[in-house]
Amino acid sequence: MSAHFSLRRLGAIVVKEFIQLKRDRPTFGMIFMMPLVQLILFGFAINSDPKKLPAALVSADNSVYTRSITAALQNTGYFRFVARPDNLKAAEEMMAVGDVHFIISIPEDFSRRLLRGERPVVLVEADASDPVAVGNAIASLNTINRTALERDLANMPNLSPRAPPFEIRVHNRYNPEGITAYNVVPGLLAIVLNMTLVMMTAVAMTRERERGTLEFLLSTPARPVEIMAGKIVPFIIIAYLQIIVILSAARVLFDVPFVGSPFLLITAIGAYIAANLTIGFTVSTFARNQLQAMQMATFYFLPSMMLSGFVFPFRGMPEWAQTIGSVFPVTHALRLIRGIMLKGNSLHDSLPHIWPILLFFMVLSIVALKRYRETLD
Repeated sequence: MSAHFSLRRLGAIVVKEFIQLKRDRPTFGMIFMMPLVQLILFGFAINSDPKKLPAALVSADNSVYTRSITAALQNTGYFRFVARPDNLKAAEEMMAVGDVHFIISIPEDFSRRLLRGERPVVLVEADASDPVAVGNAIASLNTINRTALERDLANMPNLSPRAPPFEIRVHNRYNPEGITAYNVVPGLLAIVLNMTLVMMTAVAMTRERERGTLEFLLSTPARPVEIMAGKIVPFIIIAYLQIIVILSAARVLFDVPFVGSPFLLITAIGAYIAANLTIGFTVSTFARNQLQAMQMATFYFLPSMMLSGFVFPFRGMPEWAQTIGSVFPVTHALRLIRGIMLKGNSLHDSLPHIWPILLFFMVLSIVALKRYRETLD
């Protein structure tokens, strides 16, 4: 062995590593895809100041003053009226499932009281389960009651401009104090399950193939679906242990309220657990080794977390990013968990978030089983 440092030997080893990297095409591809995905997500999709938040208008006063107020709200850029339900109950159901972030209520006698100078109240109910998403929109309401009706009341000197002609009263629903932990801690339950279950399942299945233990399973009468289920069941138990730990910590350490049914949450989240395990199983059918399995799992985890609404407000993203984000089970799991814990959602309210997770699970299960059979062959 030569005692002198050789640039020639160093160059040979460097060339050898590049050749090896070139042969490992999945890793080589992710080296360039990961920065590109991060660039797109942070450059185009992420926005901490969401605009055009969906709102519902409940108004029994169909007057020019009502139209001026709604126009002023939309002109702020933060409000977009997507529904005009007939009653408050219907609007509250829309807020419970996450279809709207705001409910604007204008009373029946609004115009009459306005012209009398009695300063009627416009009630703005905000879904404060995500205080970051609605914070700037609420702040934009400060001047609406002074400016919205300036033109309509210009010829009425008896209504003095010293005081606003009407009052805007904001009611923060589900999280009145705007405590961030109430939003983050339930969301962490979905994120932790997403990260650990996908990673563990992908690595565990790939490790069996690397060590050759998969050949022993092939020699048994077990069918692919039975092997798949047998490998997944232990991780389901682990997932529920994680849920118990996180929910206990949420209550003891952060005093996060649990308004809904614990049984409903435990049952509904089973679909989310199954979907994550199927993702990990599918990743393992593409990965050749454990390193690739971890890389692929990370490649899935990054966009799913960024586009789910956990880190940045979901409504702040452009439409194309929201469409992609709606495909990921974690997006619906966040709304499902927060809805049951903070809003007290029932099964009926939770179904719009459960069925997309089940659909994702069924489609990916077919892909995973097909890929697994090809792997066995």
